[in-house]
Amino acid sequence: MGGNSFGTLFKAITFGESHGPGLGCVVDGCPAGLPLSVEDISRDLARRRPGRGGISSSRLEDDEPEILSGVFEGKTLGTPIAILIRNKDPHPADYDKLKDLYRPGHADWPWEAKYGFRDHRGGGRASGRETVGRVAAGAVARALLASQGIEVRAWTSSAAGVDAVGFDWEEIEKNPLAMPDRAAAEAAMEKIEGLKAKGDSAGCCVSCIARNLCPGLGEPVFDKLDARIAAAMLSIGAAKAVEFGAGFAASKGQGSEMNDIPVSPGSYRTNNAGGVLGGLSTGAELRFTVAFKPVPSIMRPQETINNKGEKTELLIQGRHDACIAPRAVPVVEAMAALVLADFILLQRSARVFCR
Repeated sequence: MGGNSFGTLFKAITFGESHGPGLGCVVDGCPAGLPLSVEDISRDLARRRPGRGGISSSRLEDDEPEILSGVFEGKTLGTPIAILIRNKDPHPADYDKLKDLYRPGHADWPWEAKYGFRDHRGGGRASGRETVGRVAAGAVARALLASQGIEVRAWTSSAAGVDAVGFDWEEIEKNPLAMPDRAAAEAAMEKIEGLKAKGDSAGCCVSCIARNLCPGLGEPVFDKLDARIAAAMLSIGAAKAVEFGAGFAASKGQGSEMNDIPVSPGSYRTNNAGGVLGGLSTGAELRFTVAFKPVPSIMRPQETINNKGEKTELLIQGRHDACIAPRAVPVVEAMAALVLADFILLQRSARVFCR
């Protein structure tokens, strides 16, 4: 099976299934001498971790990473970095009754159609738990970005149809939805809890920025920065759309309104382009938003078919999120960090060097 590696020079390979022994990643191409510890990886994994109650899955996983190679005395060696996260609380029996059914909104049928065989235990690698390897790899990428003074940060900008209007950086870490607007977070939580009580789920949007990017990151024409970011985001399960800067609103605007006027190199009066022009970073903040569909595992009866094509009804049991918003935030950050780390290394072979 292909498609498990990401990147050109800074390459990440993830492995593992939702209810297997464990998951993890191997990062190849990371430069030597960068500070990296288990705590650095644990910090991001803790933000993605399930089992915290509320609208999150009740699955209890410590998600403690083990660095198996590539780090010595707190610094990267320049060799492949292998990270393992063991599954401590799998419940594969929850899916035994679903092994011959195709769950609505899931990849059961296309996966089986492609390979002729699938892991029915929570979807295997099609499960949201697959992202634990991405977040671990993203923590390694952050070490490289930190050496360049680059910051990547994401937040929930919308959940259950409630948009964050106000913006407070500190508030993001204070509420269970990771929204920068307390009033919006409370309103969204009320709606999500109501949906959960009915056995339903809610969609969300996660926005992200990257600061202090040197200009010129990206490889035109077919490997543009925004194209790679979009591909990275759409590789996340449940992601259905990505927009940069003004996004879809730009299609309704005029050139006189949407053109970002430069005031100095790397500085613009507006940022409707989201920090990317011609597929290259401009030096302005990289800004984008990812839309996620509602969690398809809902605890209410649904019509479906079995592997014989017979109509039937199913009721999904087990432990599932009512909204993935807070847990998607570190995943979006991780994938953005991996793209940027790769382009920084690619930039070293270009005429203009990053610091």
